[in-house]
Amino acid sequence: MRFTPTGRRLHTEARLNITPMIDVVFLLLIFFLATTTILDPEAFLSQLLRTNDESAAASHLEDQIIRVDRIGGEMLYVVGEQQLRTQAELTAVIRSLPKKPGVYIATTDRVTVEFATAAMQAAEDAGFETVTYVPAE
Repeated sequence: MRFTPTGRRLHTEARLNITPMIDVVFLLLIFFLATTTILDPEAFLSQLLRTNDESAAASHLEDQIIRVDRIGGEMLYVVGEQQLRTQAELTAVIRSLPKKPGVYIATTDRVTVEFATAAMQAAEDAGFETVTYVPAE
């Protein structure tokens, strides 16, 4: 038995024309490129770094450091050139310092924990909101 078509059939291939799809993709690409705002990263950063005169002046201050050390067998608080013996003296001296930049308390390995924490308490009593403890290396 022979099963062949009696008529002549044309074999057609299914073709997908992607040219219109490529055109649409390019049009979308051009649309998104044209509507997006392109900024230089440096330009955006410079807007964030702008400051007013008051904060710029505060940034030029030196770090306020209270050194806690044992000098000559005696525990001392050192603020600049001043050597203070008691927590009350330290509190009185640092009350006059500007509060905004905060204060650093640097210790050595020769001081007791009690003396270091007393310096931290004196800074808090003087009105500092930011007190940074720097332990001995």
